[in-house]
Amino acid sequence: MDTLDLLRARCEGRNINPETLLATDYLNHFNEIIMLLDMVPDMPEILEDCRGWQPKTYAEHFRDSVFSDKDLAIEAYDHAPPRYRDPFNETIEQMNTLALQSVARVDQALADGAQDMAGEWARSASRTLQKLIDVASAIIHGSSTTLDQAEIDAMIGF
Repeated sequence: MDTLDLLRARCEGRNINPETLLATDYLNHFNEIIMLLDMVPDMPEILEDCRGWQPKTYAEHFRDSVFSDKDLAIEAYDHAPPRYRDPFNETIEQMNTLALQSVARVDQALADGAQDMAGEWARSASRTLQKLIDVASAIIHGSSTTLDQAEIDAMIGF
């Protein structure tokens, strides 16, 4: 058995896909901002928490987590096949950008007194981020499909 086969064997039965060598636990980082954005229309003051959300790399997320196999997840990611890791990273970058731009846009709308518009943008961003989580999850489970920027922009209305 070569090193990659041994690593895949170590991932069997854990929350790390042995084919892609990626773990869905990383997506929990995005669930936080989705939940917060969902709350903005009813509780605009929650935007303060949204402003505190920042992107984390895959390794940063696992280093900071209580995930029982976090060291294995970091090691496996370093060996993830590019056919999965590249579209996964592209999707994550789109999510990071969307989250940060959306928080800034909602923040500006609230500052301008456009609370209804801020709420709509927050809801739209939350829905689009959830769709991107679905894409990222599919990649983790073996798909290599992604969305391009125009598709994302069309979903959120940017």
